[in-house]
Amino acid sequence: MTTIHSFSDDALGDHDAVALARLVRDRQVSPAELAAAALTRAQLVDPALRAIASGTSDIPPRFNTNRDAELFGVPTFIKDNTDVSGLPTTHGSEAFTARPAAKDGAFTTQLLSTGLTLIGKSRMPEFGFSATTEYMTQPPVRNPWNLDHSIGASSGGSAALVASGVVPIAHANDGGGSIRIPAACGGLVGLKTSRGRFVDGEQVKHLPIHMISEGVLTRSVRDTAAFVVACENYWRNPNLAPIGRIHGPAQRTLRVGVLIDSVTGGTVDTPTRAAIEYTATLLERAGHIVEPIAPPVTSQFADDFVQYWALLADLATGTGRLVLDRSFDAHNTDGLTRGLRAHHRKHLHRTPGALRRLRKIPALYAQMFRRHEIVLSPVLSHTTPRIGYIAPTVEFPELIGRLRRYAAYTPLNNIAGTPAISLPLRHSADHLPIGVQLSAAYGDERTLLELAYLLEAEKPFERIPDLPQTSPLG
Repeated sequence: MTTIHSFSDDALGDHDAVALARLVRDRQVSPAELAAAALTRAQLVDPALRAIASGTSDIPPRFNTNRDAELFGVPTFIKDNTDVSGLPTTHGSEAFTARPAAKDGAFTTQLLSTGLTLIGKSRMPEFGFSATTEYMTQPPVRNPWNLDHSIGASSGGSAALVASGVVPIAHANDGGGSIRIPAACGGLVGLKTSRGRFVDGEQVKHLPIHMISEGVLTRSVRDTAAFVVACENYWRNPNLAPIGRIHGPAQRTLRVGVLIDSVTGGTVDTPTRAAIEYTATLLERAGHIVEPIAPPVTSQFADDFVQYWALLADLATGTGRLVLDRSFDAHNTDGLTRGLRAHHRKHLHRTPGALRRLRKIPALYAQMFRRHEIVLSPVLSHTTPRIGYIAPTVEFPELIGRLRRYAAYTPLNNIAGTPAISLPLRHSADHLPIGVQLSAAYGDERTLLELAYLLEAEKPFERIPDLPQTSPLG
């Protein structure tokens, strides 16, 4: 097993974002020193990880001017499906040549309002369609816990950079698990927020069903909680109760439903099942009521989600020249995108029914919370696979089957528009992280974060340097 990380005794140390922002406020370290340390770390590990899309050598760091912002001076990366002025937005695709963006995207503005220093953009798979950050001809983004394994997707570049210590926090977004999946693969905290919690990215306006949530990947619950507060200071959805500042667990008893069976029929592997059972034990020990529940949907949901997924691939390829760039050539999209597009066109007659049923999902999902405040489930049905297992070079019929079985738990929250968080509570025998997912009712991120604080205290999250016989650069 080959691991790699960049943690050292430089200005970043092993601090999380909250600690670094405090050091900046106390003038013990400057934003410039933190950015320089992050860039040095990136130069050390990115030749192996290949997590950076652009920025570190193309533009100087963008320092924030608002010293009062929550995370002032902390370096970060923005995912490469979100516009940053002066940098290209490639969406992870080899099908077109992206030009530098003329202005920042709407969520870029909200993210940078938190005080973060932007030092680059992180890589992602084509259009965020896959659960691994791999390509047809380009090198994959590798998992710093084990370079032979996937880091997940679609926010895979951000996950690799946070897990390896380059930055403590990085932008991610989630349209089917793209925050929670790389969090699970990378041993990180990944909160997918409720629909409309933050400012929407530009791609949302093109979706028949709004299923994308913006957020970040972090190494601590308090970093995620601080980011939420900072975002609400910039803009808060008036239709949602504020999350507010959360410092730790709440003193109340929760009813937790445990959901292990997936609607795709995939088998949960032994380490993942053990992680759920372990987490259930921790919750019971803390006084919460834990009991098994059944999925609120049938296998029809999985079929309908694949049909919607395929519709999005058809839209992306059909409008690429208009929406992205005139250089766009659908023939140069990857095997997954082409396979999804062909699937949609073959089964076009199924799309109206699939959309009609998916629009009913929020009401079905809400039924789980008539008795329970929280649902505990896996993030993924098995530990992160080796590079190549779900790569876009795999023949589509086999690939789509593998993806359906692997990413079986996360899409429900996207269609329902509800919050969920991935926490790194266990590892496999060969030290691969395993994420557990907590889901809540629409708008109830507060309960998720309070319970996440409890679990983090009961089982502190491991980092790569905690592994035996691990040193910087592997």
